[in-house]
Amino acid sequence: MNTASMNTASINTPSTSKLSLPTLLGNYAGTQGIRSGAITSDLIDLQIADVKVSNRAFPRVVRTREFQVAELALVTFFQARAYGRPLVLMPAVIGAGRTQHQCLVYNAERGPVTLDKLAGKRIGIRAHSQTTVAWIRGFLQNDYGVDLDAIQWVTFEGAHVAEFDDPSTLERAAEGKVLVDMLFAGELDAAIIGSGMPDDARLQPVVPDPYGEAQAWSERTGAIPINHMVAIDADLAASRPEVVREVYRLLRESKRLADDQRPGGRDLTPFGLDANRKSLDMLLEYSFQQRLIPRRMSVEELFDDTTRILGA
Repeated sequence: MNTASMNTASINTPSTSKLSLPTLLGNYAGTQGIRSGAITSDLIDLQIADVKVSNRAFPRVVRTREFQVAELALVTFFQARAYGRPLVLMPAVIGAGRTQHQCLVYNAERGPVTLDKLAGKRIGIRAHSQTTVAWIRGFLQNDYGVDLDAIQWVTFEGAHVAEFDDPSTLERAAEGKVLVDMLFAGELDAAIIGSGMPDDARLQPVVPDPYGEAQAWSERTGAIPINHMVAIDADLAASRPEVVREVYRLLRESKRLADDQRPGGRDLTPFGLDANRKSLDMLLEYSFQQRLIPRRMSVEELFDDTTRILGA
């Protein structure tokens, strides 16, 4: 039986049965309640794939129908939606949550790299369509007046969505090269590094006072630079809305458990469309500016009638 037929068979399970849903969900504080079994359901069973780093399985989400519930990077979801993948977004932010301004770094041993001197620099990025990269390029272009086309971007992997091709102006690092090693060796002038940022004093932010800048940006825009949300198989959402609502409940309760254990501070993993609308709208605009999606997209078209009202 092929993947599509397996998916359909699962969706057609009688509504009185407990559904087993193939799921991709990373290991974070906000998902521990689900992964540990502390939060359960009488309606569904989330079969979480044994994947060490969730983003390595993102191609499996958008190139097949292997997962009915899947954590997914937002730019990857935008591209998948634009190219007709049967996925809809759930307004549930997944991950550790972080600001992004601090992720553009240089090697201080080789001298400073400043915002006004980025033209002609070689900047390493894991992938052209990486969501963290899209956020930072958006800040550079819209807030600091940087000409993105004047930078030599060096990538290490392609897009998760097969239909999207990187621009020919990008340089692909040689096979076996490692981004951080190239930065330390002087083969790159700067790099955008997300969750894999080494704890090394040589790495300094290009944006001065990046955390202060991130706070000012959020206060000015009302947005949060979110990376990952949950995607749902569109057929499942259309045929079994009660199942989708139950997935959302599990995720929300798991998040609440983590929030209860770590009270205080700003919520960087908000739930609900209203809480995420400004962030999604801004990232969609950045993605269009950077030619990551083939047309302008609205926040509304990311959702369907079931997922749009979750958390309302």
